[in-house]
Amino acid sequence: MSESRSRFEPVERDSLDAELDGARELTVSVRRYAGATIETALDQVAHEAPLEIQIGGTGIAVVMRTPGHDEELALGFLLSERVIRSPADVVSIHHCTTVPEPEAEGNVIRVVLAEGVAPPLERLRRNTYASSSCGICGKATIAAALEAGGVVCSDRVTRPAALFAMAERLRTAQPGFDLTGGLHAAGLFTVAGELRFAREDVGRHNAVDKVLGAAARAGIPLADHVLFVSGRIGFEIVQKAAACGVPLVAGISAPTSLAVRFGDALGVTVVGFVRGERLNVYSHPDRVV
Repeated sequence: MSESRSRFEPVERDSLDAELDGARELTVSVRRYAGATIETALDQVAHEAPLEIQIGGTGIAVVMRTPGHDEELALGFLLSERVIRSPADVVSIHHCTTVPEPEAEGNVIRVVLAEGVAPPLERLRRNTYASSSCGICGKATIAAALEAGGVVCSDRVTRPAALFAMAERLRTAQPGFDLTGGLHAAGLFTVAGELRFAREDVGRHNAVDKVLGAAARAGIPLADHVLFVSGRIGFEIVQKAAACGVPLVAGISAPTSLAVRFGDALGVTVVGFVRGERLNVYSHPDRVV
C-alpha cells in the first residue's frame, strides 16, 4: 500500500500551491444590511479557481475547483471519467512548475501515463460534461456507460441507521462550509458507517472526484463503501460512482430522474433525502436492510 501511495506524491510543490492547499476560503470586505442597520464587515467566501488537467502536455479538462487535494481530484477525475482503468495506469501526477503566466501557478496539473496507455482524447473533447445543463441523451449515455464498464456487482448491505449516522458525520466534516456556506462535500464511508475520506469543493463533482482519488491513492477497494454527498444527486455522480465500483450513493437531497435511471441500469443503489430518521431508496433497494 505504501508503494501505491508514493506513486502519486507530487514531484515538486511550489510555495504558492502549498499556500493554496489550505485556502478553501478567502476573506473579503462586505457591506452588510440587517434591518435598518448598515455596516462594513469581513466575510469568508469559498475559494474558486480553475484547474487544468494535462496528459502529456495536452489539456484534457478545465474544472472550477477549490484549491487543495488537486492530485486526488485529477486522479479521481481520470478514474471516474474512465480515462484510465486503474491507478496503475498513472506514473506521476504533479503540479506544473513552469506555466505561461503567473496567474496559472498552482492551477495546472500534469499527468504522466504508463507506457502503452492511450487516453481517449477525442471522447473527452466530446463527452466531458461541464454542467447538468448539457444537452445529452440519457439512453445513449447509459448505453455508453454500460459498454465502458458494465454493471456494479456487490452483495454488501448497509442499514438505515448507518446512513443516518453518515449524514451527521459528514456534516461535522465541513469546516469550509461552516465558514462560507458555499462548499459542497462528499464523504466515503464503509457500509458500517466509518468515514474514510471527506472532501469539500465549490463543485459537487470535484468533491466526489477528490474522495475517489483519495481512495485510489490509498489502494482502498470500493465495493464495500458508500459515497455520501451533501446535496442533490445528479446522474454524473452516479456515473462516477459506477465507474469506480461504488455500489451505493446517498445524499441529503433528492436524486434526479436520470440519476435514478443510471442507478437502476448500472447496479448502483441510490438513496435520497437522508434526513433525521427518514430516507428514500430509489434503485436496488436490497442493499439497504
